[in-house]
Amino acid sequence: MSLQVKTSSGPVAQQEQTCLIRRGQPDDAAALSAFAIRTFVDTYGEYNDPDNLRLHLAHSYGVGRQREELGDPRVVTLLADRDGQLAAFAQVRQGETPACVRCEAAVELHRFYVDRLWHGTGVSHALLAQARRAALDLGAATLWLKVWERNPRAIAFYAKSGFVDVGVADFFVGRDRQTDRVLSLDLRRHRTA
Repeated sequence: MSLQVKTSSGPVAQQEQTCLIRRGQPDDAAALSAFAIRTFVDTYGEYNDPDNLRLHLAHSYGVGRQREELGDPRVVTLLADRDGQLAAFAQVRQGETPACVRCEAAVELHRFYVDRLWHGTGVSHALLAQARRAALDLGAATLWLKVWERNPRAIAFYAKSGFVDVGVADFFVGRDRQTDRVLSLDLRRHRTA
């Protein structure tokens, strides 16, 4: 699976840029780990205790963890890159579903991170479209996700993309319990092109 996306605006699109969206492989683990750590810190670092942040990053984004997830058949990791440099990634996975997501055939959009330089270029929309396709390929009728309740930019993006708020869930950064909103998208009503 790969798709080329031409960006339309934003800081990176001063000159026309093309981004390739492809499925990640285990040998992408080191680059994905570094990118995931950088984008998580860029987005949430200032809001979290450094010790809790270090624990979370080591547990969630280490190279070994990324290699394991990239090789897991229940997980689809999509990478958006330009000339070998990551611009964004998404991860769709089968697994436990919170009770507030009322669909048996539900798949989670577990991770969705876009480098700040690529905000506003269209990469987010193209990557989300590929994530929806991946969820459908995994047999999903619903795509759900958790987003930090204090991330209005992300919440607005998902709402604009058709997701609806269906509840709350805990999210831990290290030992710090935080509250995420749980959002859900009916894939039967929001078909991809």
